[in-house]
Amino acid sequence: MTTPSRILVYGVYGAGKSTLAAHLAERLKLPWYPVDDLLWQPGWVEVPVALQRRRIEEICRRDRWILDGAYHGWRDVPLARADLVVGLDYPRWCSFGRLLRRTAQRLVTGEEICNGNRESLGSVLSRDSILVWHVTAFGRARRRMRVWQADPSAPPVLLFRSPAALDRWLARLSGG
Repeated sequence: MTTPSRILVYGVYGAGKSTLAAHLAERLKLPWYPVDDLLWQPGWVEVPVALQRRRIEEICRRDRWILDGAYHGWRDVPLARADLVVGLDYPRWCSFGRLLRRTAQRLVTGEEICNGNRESLGSVLSRDSILVWHVTAFGRARRRMRVWQADPSAPPVLLFRSPAALDRWLARLSGG
């Protein structure tokens, strides 16, 4: 496979999409567009889906990009243009454990996530908690990645079932 220039990193919340996207962007010298920056305004106000879609369309018209997610109102856009989908198809315990550690760390440090937004104890304990989202979205995200991988009309999909498998692929990945 030639080195891809349009990559969609996909997986459930907490799997490590953003971390991987940042690593691939540096390694492959591709621009990374963090999806959270495009979807959330300050105060955790969601950008209207139509505007999200326009933003994603504008990025995906370019020849070089990495996105670290794809959501309901515009998932078709990056899939139509991606050279490669990297799916983080880890077991629930792995991705949820990562999400729990990351969320706890962000609560302690006050780390900014995007556009001035931060985790708070109230947000973590709410019905809209990212922890709840993980539990409810896990099966759908996993099925979606597997359907994409089986679809001959879709871009190539590399599914990684463990962080160790991803690490082995990254070690073999050409930097140019």
